[in-house]
Amino acid sequence: MELVWSDALSEVHRFVVGPLANNVYVVRCRRTGEAALLDAANEHERLLEVARALGVTSVLETHGHWDHIGAVEAVRDAGIDVWVREEDAHLLPSYDHLLEDDTVHSVGQLRLRTVHTPGHTPGSICFALENTPLLFTGDTLFPGGPGNTTFEGGSFSTIITSIDERIFGVYSDEVTFWPGHGAPSTIGVERVHLEEWVERGF
Repeated sequence: MELVWSDALSEVHRFVVGPLANNVYVVRCRRTGEAALLDAANEHERLLEVARALGVTSVLETHGHWDHIGAVEAVRDAGIDVWVREEDAHLLPSYDHLLEDDTVHSVGQLRLRTVHTPGHTPGSICFALENTPLLFTGDTLFPGGPGNTTFEGGSFSTIITSIDERIFGVYSDEVTFWPGHGAPSTIGVERVHLEEWVERGF
């Protein structure tokens, strides 16, 4: 587990699990010790160990693909509520709450704002940590382009609209985004390539 961000109020930890090397993020309020975990992906025993150590009280799913939800039942059995968008809820074995668009999920004194970004799946959602330059994009946006849209429910035109209007149109160049797999990047680095992605078609 790696501490990838911290300031006076917040800290973000990342660890990688499962056969597809999924990023799991824990966003923790330093004042209250409360934390949220983004994507209960896999390796449930390790994931629960981290959750207990860091004070995780909720799990937020960026979308419902199998590699992002493998530990959902285990975290619910441990008493941690799972949140997901309605459009992807049927892909999970179980869940507790539905995520609305453009609302705030409180984590202690921190605020994670929801950004519905369909395209990779109909219920794909990003999370912006307010008052920081951090955005968690799931499988919607990666360094070098959008997430895969060849799966059932995927749409290339929809994901491009989501990235253009809900991410690039809102967040500044300095914002660092943390995807569901692989390394982070910044909005500024990727924004200039949008038309290239449209032309290549993936």
